[in-house]
Amino acid sequence: MTSIAVVILNYNGEKLLGQFLPSVIRHSGEAEIFVADNGSTDASLHLLRTKFAEASVLELGGNYGFCGGYNRALKRIKADYYVLLNSDVEVTQDWLGPLRSILDLRPEIAAVQPKILSFRERHQFEYAGAGGGFIDTLGYPFCRGRVFDHIEKDLGQYNDERPVFWTSGACMMIRSDKFHQHNGFDEDLFAHMEEIDLCWKLNRSDNLVYYSGKSCVYHLGAGTLGYNQPQKTYLNFRNGLSLIFKHLGTVELAYKLPLRMGLDWLAALSFLIRGEGKNFLNVFRAHAHFLGHLGGLRRKRNRIRGKYPSYPMGNIHPGLIIFDYYLHRRKSVRVQ
Repeated sequence: MTSIAVVILNYNGEKLLGQFLPSVIRHSGEAEIFVADNGSTDASLHLLRTKFAEASVLELGGNYGFCGGYNRALKRIKADYYVLLNSDVEVTQDWLGPLRSILDLRPEIAAVQPKILSFRERHQFEYAGAGGGFIDTLGYPFCRGRVFDHIEKDLGQYNDERPVFWTSGACMMIRSDKFHQHNGFDEDLFAHMEEIDLCWKLNRSDNLVYYSGKSCVYHLGAGTLGYNQPQKTYLNFRNGLSLIFKHLGTVELAYKLPLRMGLDWLAALSFLIRGEGKNFLNVFRAHAHFLGHLGGLRRKRNRIRGKYPSYPMGNIHPGLIIFDYYLHRRKSVRVQ
């Protein structure tokens, strides 16, 4: 039988671990459970050692962010499949079974995520992953069940199993060899959109990325950094530009990058109108960082495109999700 390691990255999450780790221990069967600690200064380590002997603790010795934390932790773990699981996720009985079955039966599939519902509103999808992730022609991410801030109710409409473009970092099972083949997450991203970048690389290297509605978890969401926090705004806008610069074709990039940056400025204006001054400034802070690091990004772009020149377009929405949502008032997008 394939070996599975469930790996939870923790940073000052004593309360979250106490609330959510029991369900992981109860419902994860023969999987090994690891908590990788990103230099916490609260009582997380004491709690783990005194209350949760079933979980192995990996002390990383500092806060390396989501990307660096997982990269360092997974180098120390031997397993066929890794499950990357946020510390604020409640899992359900046999949640690992459908995910493992897909990878066991389909060697061309590199990663898979479950249905992700809201812990607070249990009949609604959750922002981070929902019914599987996609991008549009400009690289804007969205999910089945969540487009921008519109969240769908779970009515069984995404109980299927199908290919997607990206799987959520809140809960994803990935083949360990595929994770290391691509050197894990890009640590320059630090946090946010790193799973999209990794899945983009998986797509480029002739692997499929999948979703299974037969497995379900409940995500609290924004457990470490709230959805409206200025730092999250900065990371999302900065990393979004980095992703399309690394992955889009040369001709595409010539016109899509200026268009994407222009739409970012419109988003900044929207922040300003709403009185969100820090979010407004962080859009331009993100752009300044992006433009100041084009040299390093160009080297990454050349390495990726040199090794994996193209990627399939079937799971990319051909339209503009921002126009679909704000101009055409479409609250969900049906991806073929």
